[in-house]
Amino acid sequence: PQLLKSISFHHPSQVHHETKDMLLKATPKEQLKEQRQWSPYIDNGGTVLGVAPPGADFVVVAGDTRMSYGYSIASRNVTKTVQLTDKCVLASAGMQAERHTLHKVLKAKATMFENTHRKPMSAPSMAQCLSNTLYYKRFFPYYTFNVLAGLDEKGLGAVWGYDAIGSFERVPYVVTGSGSALATSILDNQVLFKTQPKNKRELKCAEVVELVKDVFTCISERDIYTGDSAEIYVITKDGVKKEIFALKKD
Repeated sequence: PQLLKSISFHHPSQVHHETKDMLLKATPKEQLKEQRQWSPYIDNGGTVLGVAPPGADFVVVAGDTRMSYGYSIASRNVTKTVQLTDKCVLASAGMQAERHTLHKVLKAKATMFENTHRKPMSAPSMAQCLSNTLYYKRFFPYYTFNVLAGLDEKGLGAVWGYDAIGSFERVPYVVTGSGSALATSILDNQVLFKTQPKNKRELKCAEVVELVKDVFTCISERDIYTGDSAEIYVITKDGVKKEIFALKKD
């Protein structure tokens, strides 16, 4: 009985008010003011990819042209790609302003290299140059996710994938951007034949181009940030060829 007398029961609303009063007393007044947050970055959506089957003497790189702002389409004709040399193309997803700045910087570095050494920068050298450029801005990074494609010293197709601060890796294919999760499994199946090893074979250039078109068609059906059209570049020893492939407009 003595124990029951010492226990006091409170209404839930009373406990809530008491707890709130305790929090207000423990929190400095300057932290209770309304805080407005602002970010210098925005993701304008879109998808870019590169495919270089093992041992192939070509590489295909592509990106769509839709630029989004939330649920709005800001433009239907904004490129995500840039040709840096006669055998090297860069495609970037992420923020349009950052992408434009990065492409301009790399284009300038490629021009300076060619003027100094009287020859264009090789694709592996450009891959390292891009990594250095991104790492230099690591404390306030370019909000871009890049795919670099070109031919290596042996004339074989090469694709490098990057994160925002310059970590990169040479891979047979890579997809970045808003549609990357939708496309990677398709390329796993159709480029390296990971889920059908019995059907593994060498892919021809025309087959890879058609595969890239199918991939972008699939992405645009399910990703509202990818669409309108795709710019497809084919890089071979003869140079760079560009093709525009129409996608969904809605």
